[in-house]
Amino acid sequence: MNPISNETCLELSFPATEAEASAGIEQLSTGLSDQGLPVQKADDVKIALAEAINNVVEHAYAGIAPAKVQVTCRLDQDRLDILISDTGNPLPGLHPPDGIPASVDTTPQDLPEGGFGWYLIYELTSDISYERRKGCNRLSLRFDFTGHS
Repeated sequence: MNPISNETCLELSFPATEAEASAGIEQLSTGLSDQGLPVQKADDVKIALAEAINNVVEHAYAGIAPAKVQVTCRLDQDRLDILISDTGNPLPGLHPPDGIPASVDTTPQDLPEGGFGWYLIYELTSDISYERRKGCNRLSLRFDFTGHS
């Protein structure tokens, strides 16, 4: 594999449905790997990407007609920046949730079905930012590669 030269950009837009999101996540993961994403970061990136995109499909477009999800990835030797944009409902309070995992201090049959997505996103990324601009949600995820094995 050739080292990444300067910066590589990968963009993808797809309808905000479960099937399209799943296919989009696979396409982005493959594309990033092909562009030189460090192997040791590939799983982290795919999990965080899947959690964030699935949140858009499940929550941003809840109660409204789903439109598109736009994902832009910028990969260089030291980091990966991902911007996920959609025109769905804004995040509550106009900021990402705190990322505190749901409690698992309960019986197995009463374990929560969700409540871990934002926690995983925070754990796997180096930085997260969110803004709502002109009716558009813009979630940025950064993955740093330096100093990681």
